[in-house]
Amino acid sequence: MQKVRVVIANRPRLMRELVVEVISDQPDFEVAGETEKESEVTELVDKTRPDCLIIALDQPEVLHGLCGFLLGRYPQMKILAVAAERGNSAFYWASVDVRSKIVETSEEGLLNALRNPSKLVESWTLPAVRE
Repeated sequence: MQKVRVVIANRPRLMRELVVEVISDQPDFEVAGETEKESEVTELVDKTRPDCLIIALDQPEVLHGLCGFLLGRYPQMKILAVAAERGNSAFYWASVDVRSKIVETSEEGLLNALRNPSKLVESWTLPAVRE
């Protein structure tokens, strides 16, 4: 059985230790790493390539810049953002969204599509990003 690899990051220490204990007791999960410093999260994720990142954030309902960056780099990873003090959390993941648009089959139509693909793509709105 393939285990789900989890990295636990950020503060507070007590919450991190509790999550590590809960995850470690599950036969289908493995703690791939943990850190208390937000500045070390990217390096730890780069090193361990986890399936899931559990991170403490003050406002998990607002997409944090670090989460967006990590999902851009590792779209297969899932992120569980938790605000223990507020008693809420949010689950983030990336997905491939394949879209299409009919392009005029002419020299001009094909070249315009290649030169300006952003004009072909519909706008996509994400929750606000917090740096």
